[in-house]
Amino acid sequence: MSIQTGLDYIRSRSIVDCDTMDEQVAKTLGPFADCTSNQAIAYGELSKPKHASLLQASLSTAQSLTNEYPGLTVQELAIEIAMISLSLKIAPHITGYIHIQTNPYYSYSTEKTIANALRIISLTHHLNPTHPQSRICIKIPSTWEGLQACKILEQAGVRTLATTLFTFTQAVLAAEVGCTYVAPYVNQLKVHFEPGFTDPSPLLPLCALIQKYYAETGTKTQVLPASLTSVNEIYQLAGVQHITIAPGLLEELGKELGGKGTGVESLINILPAAALPEKEKPSFIDDEAGYRLAFRRDARGESAGKLTQAVNIFCDMQDKLVQLFKGLV
Repeated sequence: MSIQTGLDYIRSRSIVDCDTMDEQVAKTLGPFADCTSNQAIAYGELSKPKHASLLQASLSTAQSLTNEYPGLTVQELAIEIAMISLSLKIAPHITGYIHIQTNPYYSYSTEKTIANALRIISLTHHLNPTHPQSRICIKIPSTWEGLQACKILEQAGVRTLATTLFTFTQAVLAAEVGCTYVAPYVNQLKVHFEPGFTDPSPLLPLCALIQKYYAETGTKTQVLPASLTSVNEIYQLAGVQHITIAPGLLEELGKELGGKGTGVESLINILPAAALPEKEKPSFIDDEAGYRLAFRRDARGESAGKLTQAVNIFCDMQDKLVQLFKGLV
């Protein structure tokens, strides 16, 4: 392919996904494989006046289905319906999965996460019976409980992505339970919500490390970095299997390179094999205590704090979505 823009360059090295629920982005800046999303992206999109009718329709559908999903509030059901509806609008413009994230309030419950994932599959079929389950991927926070849910769902044929991943330990367990993707967060989530805050230690090398480890161990799980803040970070990950990019960065990448190239060397190319763990292949699949200790010791506990922060932010966004629908009643 002819490489004229930064986006051309990234597409020549990696599979590019769009991190949005805006149909227009998928239509105008594609082609894309997958479309990723979360509660924060959903709130930003559903708050737009143009989606007033979609909100009303989602609420009405939720009200008609409450007897089928006992124990849920009508707002929670409406949120899931609205998120799926936005993703289904994008589905014709991509070639791969639509990614729907489970309710972050279930992040520490395996049972509730499984039920949520299966409900998303069921609701998607209800809204569009022709959309194949094979093109749905469920995003689940990378807690111990979430990854146990991924194991059961993958065994049942439901594709999963382990999101909010900040450590090698999480990546090892995600591969062991059979996740289709892992999404290492290059920057902790609050960079997108606290003006002026920058992550002092972006996890770019971790993305390269995980991909090399997966390749050496024959793991089918693919690496899909997320939470990027600059085109420079994206260029440093050229060659990663998948990469999901927000609309603003996609537009920036769409600019002409001017024949000078990117001027950035990819960590995927230069990370030495020696950077991989020297001991024998670690395993946490049957070692919950070992996993929890290894995870909490990573970066002297900072990684565990990043996960807690991400879950809290997504819960805040879930709350905002609830209020959005309560405002319609």
